[in-house]
Amino acid sequence: MRISFLIHNAYGIGGTVRTTSTLAGTLAEQHDVEIVSVFRHREEPALAPGGKVRLRHLVDLRRGGPGYEGDDPDHGRPAVVFPAAEGRHGQYSALTDRRIAEHLRRLDCDVVVGTRPGLNVHIAQQARRGPVRVGQEHLTLGTHSERLKRVLRTHYPRLDAVTTVTEADARTYRRLMRLPGVRVEAVPNGVPAPAVAPADGSGKWVIAAGRLAPAKRYDVLVRAFALVVAERPDWRLRVYGAGAERPRLRALIEKLGLYNHVYLMGPANPLEAEWVKGSIGAVTSSLESFGMTIVEAMRCGLPVVATDCPHGPGEIITDGADGLLVPVGRTEAIAAALLRLIGDDELRRRMGAAALASSARFDPAAVAARYETLFAGLRTRGGLRGGLHRTRGALLSTAFQAKDRGRSALRKVRAA
Repeated sequence: MRISFLIHNAYGIGGTVRTTSTLAGTLAEQHDVEIVSVFRHREEPALAPGGKVRLRHLVDLRRGGPGYEGDDPDHGRPAVVFPAAEGRHGQYSALTDRRIAEHLRRLDCDVVVGTRPGLNVHIAQQARRGPVRVGQEHLTLGTHSERLKRVLRTHYPRLDAVTTVTEADARTYRRLMRLPGVRVEAVPNGVPAPAVAPADGSGKWVIAAGRLAPAKRYDVLVRAFALVVAERPDWRLRVYGAGAERPRLRALIEKLGLYNHVYLMGPANPLEAEWVKGSIGAVTSSLESFGMTIVEAMRCGLPVVATDCPHGPGEIITDGADGLLVPVGRTEAIAAALLRLIGDDELRRRMGAAALASSARFDPAAVAARYETLFAGLRTRGGLRGGLHRTRGALLSTAFQAKDRGRSALRKVRAA
C-alpha cells in the first residue's frame, strides 16, 4: 500500500510526532510510506522516522533560509478550513489552507491518515476521491470543546475511519458523535522494545516521567512519597520532564523536607536508560489519553503504580498482575501501593517480569499489523460503496446538525 501521513510538525518533539514516526517506520518495512509535515522549522527532525520513510513539508519556517515563508502575506491571514475551535488554529493561516488543499488534491496514495482534528477536517473536506481517509485521535473526545465537537460531527462523516488510542474513547465516539458509515476503532500507540537490558528490581528508585503539567498531578505523587519515606527512607523518587509546574513542585519538595529523596531531573531522551535504574514506575495523573510512560516503564521491566483515571491505565495494567491501579488523587492509596511493592522484593520482581511480557502487545510490529488490517478492510470497502457511505454519512450529519440547531433555537425561545 501507499500510505501518507499528514502531521502538524514532524520536526518538533511530542507524543504524536514520536508515535507517528514509529508507526510510519514500521509500516515502511512492507509498504510505501511518507510523512507530510505542514510545518518545518529546523533542518533535521528531532525524532527522525525510519530510513524508508519519505519526509517532506508544506510550509517552510526556517528563519534565514532561502525557502523561508513566514513573511508570506497569506501566512498573516487566519485559516478558514482549519477549525477555529482547534487548539493549534493560531499557527495555521490562509497559506496553510492553500498548501494543504493543493497537497490533498494531488495526493496519489491508497490511504491518507490525519493526526489531529484540524488536519482530519482538511482531509474530510479536501482529499480527492480514491484514497481511504483515516482520522487519528491522539487525545480524547472529552478534552475537546463543545464547539470543536460540533465541527467534527459535521465533517467526520466524510472519513472512512476514526482511530482512537483506547477502547474507552472509541466507545465514547460511537455513542456521542453520530458517524454513520464511519468505522471507529481503537488502536494503541506502539512503543519499541528498549535497547537496554530490563531492570532487575534491585534499584531503590521509583521513576516517574512526563510533562510537569497540572493533569499529571505530581504534587500528589510527592505527597505520597513523603509517606513512603516515613517508612522506607532508603528509597528515592526521580521525576523526569519539564513544564510549568516545576517551581511549584520544587517548593513542595522543600516544604516537605524531601530534598534528599525526591529529584526533579529535567527532560531525558531517550528515557530507557533511566527507567532501568529504577524498580517501580509511578503515574498519578488525573487524566490520560493513553499512558505512554506506563508502557515505556513496563517495556523496561518495571511494575507501575498508576491512578485508574478514565482512559489508558486500566487498559494497559492488569491490576495485581503486572502493576497496581489506585483511585485518582488518593495520596494514602498511592503510598500504600508503592510500599507494597517496596516491601516485597519477590512480588516486585514477579510483577516486573509480568509487565515486561504483557507490554509486548504494544510492540510497533503488533500495532502496525492492526493498522494494516484496518487499511486493507477499508480499501476492500472502498469505491462506490465507500463513496455511498460517505455521502450517506454527510447527509445524516447535516440532518443531525439541523436538528441540533432547531433544539438550540427552541431552548432560547423558552428561556426568553
